Amino acid sequence: MLSRRMFALLGLAAAALWSAAARADEAPEELIMRISTEVLDAVKADKSIQAGDVQKVITLVDAKVMPSVDFRRMTASAVGRFWRQAAPEQQQRLQEEFKTLLIRTYSGALTQVKDQTVQLKPMRSKPEDEDVVVRTEVRGKGDPVQLDYRMEKASGGWKIYDVNVLGVWLVQNYRNSFAQEIGASGIDGLIAKLAEKNKAAAGRS
Repeated sequence: MLSRRMFALLGLAAAALWSAAARADEAPEELIMRISTEVLDAVKADKSIQAGDVQKVITLVDAKVMPSVDFRRMTASAVGRFWRQAAPEQQQRLQEEFKTLLIRTYSGALTQVKDQTVQLKPMRSKPEDEDVVVRTEVRGKGDPVQLDYRMEKASGGWKIYDVNVLGVWLVQNYRNSFAQEIGASGIDGLIAKLAEKNKAAAGRS
């Protein structure tokens, strides 16, 4: 069974990977189902990813996933009340390091995909809503894994800004640890800590 961290990236990839030709008026739940299938099929068909080619996964995530995420909102939410205290240069560094952290930390998820499928759960939103939660389950061997997505309607279509894995929201999970680090060593201390983790991860890949 995949770990919580592995499923988090799988959820993020499945939610965010859409083609440039995707219709802006596509319902969020339809988008999730379509791109989930596209991502899972692509990974299952890629022998190098199945063999554990982490660099190829990183390239895939960076090129296909991250451009489709409202990453400024995600980073700001993870940093919480300290975001407004950060200078523009610090905000940019936080986004860059947080992006790298997510890519490297969760890239292993896609190498673990075997026979998983995604099933959509009933929507609880109204058609006119522009901020929704799309709920799904990843099914394969073992117990189903809950994956929910917070999405907002932007000018170019729906975008994801948070992921819930087994009842834990990704942004909230990081917010707690980020707050502790900022409290101990300030915003520059958090940036340095993230950079240190990213450098260590790069050395292992």
